[in-house]
Amino acid sequence: PGHFQQIESPIGTPGDAASIIELRLSIEPESAALAAQRRTPEQLDAIRQALDELHRCARLGHDTMKADFEFHRQISLCTANSFFTDVMSQLGSSILPRIRSGFGNITSLHAEDDPGIQQREQETIFDAIVHQDRDAARAAMRLHLINSLLRLRAKD
Repeated sequence: PGHFQQIESPIGTPGDAASIIELRLSIEPESAALAAQRRTPEQLDAIRQALDELHRCARLGHDTMKADFEFHRQISLCTANSFFTDVMSQLGSSILPRIRSGFGNITSLHAEDDPGIQQREQETIFDAIVHQDRDAARAAMRLHLINSLLRLRAKD
């Protein structure tokens, strides 16, 4: 960690949020694939805890942004490649200021007709990592991010 300089670049528009998801599409599917290959039992526990917290926040109607970021960060830690974690940390410095500025609660990206769809997407990612299925982890993360992007664009 610490290979990249932290730059404060908060997201200010829905277009910025879409751009961040597009960037994540180029990174996180491979991060999930590596996590499936390299994760330890302790790391699986950390991902599970992050996912449980994310679902708890959603169930209670609380802001899920920090918990969602932690779920994705825990996956990046499983890669055993600090550059993935550095990139996620940098993205976090761009994403999390939305909480302070009031722009974009990640819960608004849940499908209105099926609020549990995002939870199922995340569970599919986790299950693929548990079963050490690189291809399934990659595909599940890609689908999750594409669906997030589509949900965001549908809000515009």
